[in-house]
Amino acid sequence: MARAIQSVERAAALLRLLGGAGRPLALAELAAALDLPRPTAHGLLRTLREEGLVAQESSSGRYLLGEGLGRLGTPWDRHDLRARAMNWADALAAGTGCAVYLGVPSADGAGVDLVHHVFRPDDTPQRLRTNTTQPLHATAWGRCLLAFAPASVRAVEPLDTYTRATVTDPAALTREITATRRRGWAADAGGWEPGVGGLAVPVRSGGGLTVAALGIGAPVEELFAADGRARPEVVVELVAAAAEIADGLEGLT
Repeated sequence: MARAIQSVERAAALLRLLGGAGRPLALAELAAALDLPRPTAHGLLRTLREEGLVAQESSSGRYLLGEGLGRLGTPWDRHDLRARAMNWADALAAGTGCAVYLGVPSADGAGVDLVHHVFRPDDTPQRLRTNTTQPLHATAWGRCLLAFAPASVRAVEPLDTYTRATVTDPAALTREITATRRRGWAADAGGWEPGVGGLAVPVRSGGGLTVAALGIGAPVEELFAADGRARPEVVVELVAAAAEIADGLEGLT
């Protein structure tokens, strides 16, 4: 039988103790109740507080359960997520010359909802895609969620055809998702719109949870070389922008 992870056991015990006490508890009380050194108890409480699972009274310094516990089963706030990503999305569009998309799992998990869209910084005709839902299997941002947020989304079969480049074979899609996980980013070469490609990377919150997909879209030839490989300089900019957005998600609930 596999051994339990001690730090997780201790964190769970702290939460149970706080939940059953009926009043805020001091660090000394918590440490004594669980037979923990004060520095160990304090480190666990600090981490739980940063995650919103524990709160601390400003007047007494005592601890109680945090509001984050009540939100464990609810999705991330889309408006807050969009607000924290806007500046980096704008900079990404300016730096790459591509349209930028921020997508999250749809309510039913069968699609990707676009919560933010920055136009390509040129004079080409464009239509705002914010608040629309796109297919998982035919877009880079959808494939990104399939690869890195599999508990939140699922590809519904049969896989619809949108262009000649749409992947509609489930086995082929599985291979593509496996490749996406291996390299760390998703790609689509015209599977949703003819001649329009996409690249996407996961946006992660604390603990590594993928909360969104950050993607760029442009004509296929601007994102991919003649041999089909994604242009590395564009991928580098995309990865860097996602990392900056992730850094700003600390404390987002």
